[in-house]
Amino acid sequence: MRVIESFGTQSIDERAAMIDGTRPTPNVGEHDVRVKITAVSVNPVDTKLRQALTSQTVGTILGYDAVGQIAEIGSAVDHFEIGDRVFYAGSTARDGANAEEQAVDARLIAHAPERLTDAEAAALPLTSLTASEVLFTKMGFKMAADANTGQQLLIINGAGGVGSVAIQLAKWAGLTVSATASRPETRDWVKKMGATHIFNHREALAPQVADAGINFFDGILILHSTDQYFETAAKLIKPFGHVASIVENREPLPMGLLKNKAASFDWEYMFAKSDYGVDLSSQGQLLAKIAELADQQILHTTLTTTIDSGINADNLRAAHQLVEANKMVGKVVVTGPFNGSEKA
Repeated sequence: MRVIESFGTQSIDERAAMIDGTRPTPNVGEHDVRVKITAVSVNPVDTKLRQALTSQTVGTILGYDAVGQIAEIGSAVDHFEIGDRVFYAGSTARDGANAEEQAVDARLIAHAPERLTDAEAAALPLTSLTASEVLFTKMGFKMAADANTGQQLLIINGAGGVGSVAIQLAKWAGLTVSATASRPETRDWVKKMGATHIFNHREALAPQVADAGINFFDGILILHSTDQYFETAAKLIKPFGHVASIVENREPLPMGLLKNKAASFDWEYMFAKSDYGVDLSSQGQLLAKIAELADQQILHTTLTTTIDSGINADNLRAAHQLVEANKMVGKVVVTGPFNGSEKA
């Protein structure tokens, strides 16, 4: 089968960073399904994992957002059938979705939203899982329509992939959502996603929050530069509130700033479950809920850029370049067919 192999020792601007190749069709374990891939999305985790790769002779198959059709089913799988259209993020512990076919644990997947195209659906799995887990598992908000009315949430970097979904889910769950954005296009985007208040993260946040009549937030979700925004979050969080982040810190964080408020800090990494084999079925269940909300037109795709001339090394490298430029609004998706030249 055709695959795209990624290498980390080159800049993404170099052709050698990604090449077209071939691999054997993956074997299917008892809990697995084999999926024929039709669309993949690129996330910051893809670029970070590629950049962390060391010198190697065999490239790594990345890709952690996918839509496709089931071609084979493992012996322990009883809730999917061959031909089902599914979407998922998968696991970083196995080969990713940048391949014609992928073996993935069936507990991590769900039927794709019927109302969405392959490209629209491929934009959702990783970011919706991340947003759902951090909001409703880590931060303790209730995952039900209007169940958190009267509570306030601040999302730092609302225009990215996770922020775009988190705004929508939080609003559906009854939270009043504030988000940060600075450029006109990102401010327009977070407003479209449902943010009530929009603050410019290039200026001091506390005075802007005060001007909006907000004293404290019940939850603050940091999606960019934990080091830069932790102290501000500690100042703005409500007593017994939750600050959460998906972005690794570079310096020690002053956790003591949360002590007198008895506030909590939470890390979110959606691959923790699949990497360590913990509660895998919860991710399939969350994706099924995401599909339901999408089909009800409550949750909208965050797709903004589609590369539809085929899944190959050149197109995936272009998608990585967009994400690495750190100016993406929403998500970028590459759609099939696979049409790269095979490696000799």
